[in-house]
Amino acid sequence: QVQLVESGGGSVQPGGSLRLSCAASGFTFSTYVMRWYRQAPGKERELVAAISSSGGSPNYADSVKGRFTISRDNGKNTVYLQMNSLKPEDTAVYYCNALGPLFLSAYWGQGTQVTVSS
Repeated sequence: QVQLVESGGGSVQPGGSLRLSCAASGFTFSTYVMRWYRQAPGKERELVAAISSSGGSPNYADSVKGRFTISRDNGKNTVYLQMNSLKPEDTAVYYCNALGPLFLSAYWGQGTQVTVSS
């Protein structure tokens, strides 16, 4: 059974930091591209960051470049999103996504809420 379980969300003041984790099971994690998406109320889901199956070639949305860092540990089947210098506009539900080889399969987590407010 495939599972992606996000954790680490919460409420933080502007300028603060959070680290999201996404623990994967039920598929060969090390062969999947991993991505973080977010969806704010009333807005479409947007891609925030992605990392290749080997952990190289991270890329980011322009809105988070220099503030967020995606990483993965294939030994622990886990992908992370370190979020620094958080802004109110980062408030959203953050989702973990796994994209399989040749794009033949894709899985989603249930999401974790991040709220940035003073």
